[in-house]
Amino acid sequence: MAAVMQADSRATAEPIVSVRGLTKTYANGFSALKGVDLEIRRGEIFALLGPNGAGKTTLISIICGIVNASSGSVVADGFDNVREFRGARARIGLVPQELHTDAFETVSATCNFSRGLFGFKPNPGHVEQVLKDLSLWDKRNDRIMTLSGGMKRRVLIAKALAHEPSILFLDEPTAGVDVELRHDMWNVVRRLRERGVTIILTTHYIEEAEEMADRVGVILKGEIILVEDKATLMQKLGKRELALHLNETLAALPAALSDLSLELQEEGRVLVYRFDAGGEATGISRLLNRLGGEGIGFHDLKTSESTLEEIFVSLVRERA
Repeated sequence: MAAVMQADSRATAEPIVSVRGLTKTYANGFSALKGVDLEIRRGEIFALLGPNGAGKTTLISIICGIVNASSGSVVADGFDNVREFRGARARIGLVPQELHTDAFETVSATCNFSRGLFGFKPNPGHVEQVLKDLSLWDKRNDRIMTLSGGMKRRVLIAKALAHEPSILFLDEPTAGVDVELRHDMWNVVRRLRERGVTIILTTHYIEEAEEMADRVGVILKGEIILVEDKATLMQKLGKRELALHLNETLAALPAALSDLSLELQEEGRVLVYRFDAGGEATGISRLLNRLGGEGIGFHDLKTSESTLEEIFVSLVRERA
């Protein structure tokens, strides 16, 4: 409990990652990033969403010091990632999309080697704890080439954590793993956050962001178009639907109901009413009264709420 409270208190402190005016233009003239400003709060889980080619991986690569920016600045845990490259890089762990591992090395050896790359002295106790947290301790003496795809992805996380970073980037962390392992990975990420590690993840699985993230950022065509607390985003942009299963099929909506947000579905058997989930008045009582006035009856109804995926798709369509 104390660890959770500690992580939550840090979320209100100054940002652990600060990006200012970041641009990236390649030699062929392609502009991958266009003046990106972004702040990541200490101790949070931040989900960066965007379609393929939006600039997610470019942004992460620049923050991690793998790719040079054309202009702008990045500060990671107090260190400028250009002027103080070693200090910034030592505070960042990166789990890439690709399963690049030292196939002939053992799990334990590759984690210890990764720690040494950052200039840290050996710490067998820390590496042991990381491997246990990731359910890899029993595999510590196995060569990586013998592991399943899911276990290899866990090894990538273990390597990224070997030098005790305060910031962890997860680029599509559960790509290609089964649903059960995906949920295991979510639990691992939550435990890391409870220990105070700031998590930034990119994902194509919108439910992953919906399940775990504290805040959501959306990047499109090299620009951050939205950064919002997940709960606030769902409340502001989420819509609810009321589906009424009609007693009799309707060929078309009566003209008297044309001012309402209604849609006929399932060949006129279902009437769908959309309303603002965060509004003071839903208008449902008025709707039901007016349906009764038109002689439209129903035998069943159910409500549903927008998912983060629907909100994301809507945002991208608006800006396309």
